[in-house]
Amino acid sequence: MTTVYLIRHSDVENPQSVLYGHLEGFPLSDLGRRRAEALAERLSGTGIRRIVSSPLERAQETARIIAERLPEPVEVELDPELREAEFSRYLQGVRYWMVPLLRPRWYLHKMRRGMMPGDEAITELGGRVLDVARRVVRETPEHPVALISHADPLQAAWILLDGRPHNEVEMYRRAVDRAGLLKVGFVEGEPASWEYEPPPKLEAVRKAS
Repeated sequence: MTTVYLIRHSDVENPQSVLYGHLEGFPLSDLGRRRAEALAERLSGTGIRRIVSSPLERAQETARIIAERLPEPVEVELDPELREAEFSRYLQGVRYWMVPLLRPRWYLHKMRRGMMPGDEAITELGGRVLDVARRVVRETPEHPVALISHADPLQAAWILLDGRPHNEVEMYRRAVDRAGLLKVGFVEGEPASWEYEPPPKLEAVRKAS
C-alpha cells in the first residue's frame, strides 16, 4: 500500500475578507504558518519522500514548511492540476457577502457545478486531484507522498472517493479544513481506504502585557 496525504493549505492572510481564488499576494498568516508547522511536525515521521503542490502561493508555502521538517530534504514539485477551482477566478477579489450581488453566475454555480463555461463539474474538480495522486503513486510506489491543494478540489475528491451524490450539499457536508488532510491508501494504483485527519490544535498565543 502507498499512502497519499491530500492536504489543504493552511490559513491565509486576508484582512479584507475577499475571495482570493487564483490571485497573487495571499500568503499564509501568522496563524497559518504556526498551524502548518504543527502539521509538519505531525507528518515528519511518516516517511514522506515526495511533495507535490498547487502553484498558488498559499499552497507552496504550506508545502515548503512541511518539506523543511522532514528528516531528509525533499524538493517541492508544482502541478497545475492541484490548483484552486476554476470558477473561483470569476469570484475572486470580491468580499464574501458581496458575491450574490456582484457575481450573479454564482447562483447557477450553486445549483449545479459545471453548467457554465469556466466552471468544473465535481467529477472534473475532484478527478484532477485523484489523477495526480494516481500518477505519483505509479512513479513513487515505495514511499508516502504529500499533495497540497485547496478546499473545493479536495472536497470534490472526497465525494468521488465516497461515491456520494454530486451536489452542493455534499461539497460542504464533509469539509477539509485549513491544514486538514485526507489520508488515502492506494493498492495496485487505486484508492482502497481513506480517512480524514483534522488540522492540529494550537495553544493560544499569550499577548504581552
